[in-house]
Amino acid sequence: MTPPPGYILIRPETLVGVQKAMEAALGARAGECLAAGGRVGGAAATAALEGDAPTRARRLLSAGREIGWGEFALERLTTDALVVTVAGSPFARSYGVAASPVCHLTRGVLEALASVVLERPAPITETACAAMGAERCRFEVVTTRPFETVTPPRAASSPPTFK
Repeated sequence: MTPPPGYILIRPETLVGVQKAMEAALGARAGECLAAGGRVGGAAATAALEGDAPTRARRLLSAGREIGWGEFALERLTTDALVVTVAGSPFARSYGVAASPVCHLTRGVLEALASVVLERPAPITETACAAMGAERCRFEVVTTRPFETVTPPRAASSPPTFK
């Protein structure tokens, strides 16, 4: 089997072994390290895609399926929300039973996608994980209103404070 250009083949058990070693050394911070790696790869993959937001999202999810990261489904994409489900996550399957979500690499890739298609930083939460017994892993960023940059008013006589 020849991987697509720019990819390497690695067993999910190998990645999960690295993940569990990181968790033993770093605790909860390990998940954020893995998500950061996913964001880097997701940013590179998303940058190579053309089209409007829904097209780019579908293309990235299709690529994830093609490289063996599971059966991705775009459940919702609006200007304020991105919800993706994944059946058959090799990360969840290889991890085994867990008390909290374990698909940090996928979460990071989807954060990169969300930032592009929603045109703003968009943290993703894995709200369901097959390693926790869910039928599918579910990743979502949903806001009650569009993201916006707000600068709080400051009295003219108050100098800025830095901590």
